[in-house]
Amino acid sequence: MRTTMLGGLLACFIGAAPLQAAPYPDRPITIVVPFGKGTTADLVATVVAEAMAKDIGQKVVVELKPGAGGGLAMEQVEKAAPDGYTLAMITQGTHVFNLSLYKTLRYDPQKIIPITPIAAVSNVMTVHPTNPANTPLEVAAAARAAPGQLTYASGGIGTSHHLGGVLFASIAGVDIKHVPHLVSVEGVKKIVSGEITMGFFNLPTVIEEIKAGKLKPLGVTGLTRSMYLPDVPTLDASGLKGYDLVTWFGYGAPAGTPPEIVQRLRDAFAKAAADPTVKAKLKEAGLDPIDQMQPAEFARLIASDLAKWTPIIKTSGAGAE
Repeated sequence: MRTTMLGGLLACFIGAAPLQAAPYPDRPITIVVPFGKGTTADLVATVVAEAMAKDIGQKVVVELKPGAGGGLAMEQVEKAAPDGYTLAMITQGTHVFNLSLYKTLRYDPQKIIPITPIAAVSNVMTVHPTNPANTPLEVAAAARAAPGQLTYASGGIGTSHHLGGVLFASIAGVDIKHVPHLVSVEGVKKIVSGEITMGFFNLPTVIEEIKAGKLKPLGVTGLTRSMYLPDVPTLDASGLKGYDLVTWFGYGAPAGTPPEIVQRLRDAFAKAAADPTVKAKLKEAGLDPIDQMQPAEFARLIASDLAKWTPIIKTSGAGAE
């Protein structure tokens, strides 16, 4: 009897179907953004999340967490479970600039692995409309005449707005004062009010103020003119030879996230970026499309940016605590 019972139990175990893990994703995904409400990063993350949610059949939550040059957001993601349910929006600030600006980082960029870039954008050098300068070189001349007196705003240390000013000062050979803000829109308001001299903000952050005549654009930061501001020359062509800054926004996951999940996410982000509604909204905001790279390609882009910007930041003497 005992033999018969054991045989029956064994047959049950052998015949039972193995338990299958639920297909990924089976619950909401959170994307932690290192910038505040109304920023370009907020806009990109929100638009892409809406399209992505339709594709994967799960809610995609955008969590805004500005502060510490993106460190608060990156720290949260670094410590998250590597299961594909907590992701980060990553930028040059979080994965390139901060490595040279901060003596000690709150997070390890190597522990937030790249998935894919999602969009790119030029920044714009702007001043108040009443500013007598009409070219970047005229601003440089004014800065030379009053060392340390002209100011520029940013959305925080380590942002592209910050490094835009660093690059301007480096190439022009001038001393200008950086005034960081928790979110970029607050810095923009200070230029509009005349409290701060200039800014180098992402085009989507300032395009409405430019259209309304509240800000005067002097140059775009890429090597080619922006289709959104065709009459505005590049800083490089305006006499600041070698000035080249184009910002990218992308996504990352905690190190240790399974490769198949990283690839699933990469494909979902790429599909969202190709969605006609997403493309139209990003274009309307002043963003440029960018190739949807594979994770390894994105990692090479980040390495290339590190090689470019590390000596620029070191030579400038810019830093953060």
